[in-house]
Amino acid sequence: MAIMITDECINCGACEPECPNTAIYEGGMEWTWSGGTDLKEVKLEDGTVVEGNAPQEPVSDEFYYIVTGKCTECMGFHEEPQCAAVCPVDCCVDDPDHRESEEELLAKKAWLHNE
Repeated sequence: MAIMITDECINCGACEPECPNTAIYEGGMEWTWSGGTDLKEVKLEDGTVVEGNAPQEPVSDEFYYIVTGKCTECMGFHEEPQCAAVCPVDCCVDDPDHRESEEELLAKKAWLHNE
């Protein structure tokens, strides 16, 4: 499952540099699929194809957020999600709306990094 940041976030930014997939962004900031990955283009669930470096709308305007499609729970990089390990207020938690198996998370890691 992906990790999410709750509204208890204090916007300290400790989590952002820890993410090996650059899936964490400051509230209000646009994000890209290619940031921190090897993706040139991405086919979305609705079939739309977007350039990897095309700016995407922020997920949150108020707090740091995690892009679910880029989160692998640090699988293949670390023993545990690093955002949760460094968060001083424990607001990096499992996202109950995005459950993925270990195999799915490892496949996502391979896709993000062209392995």
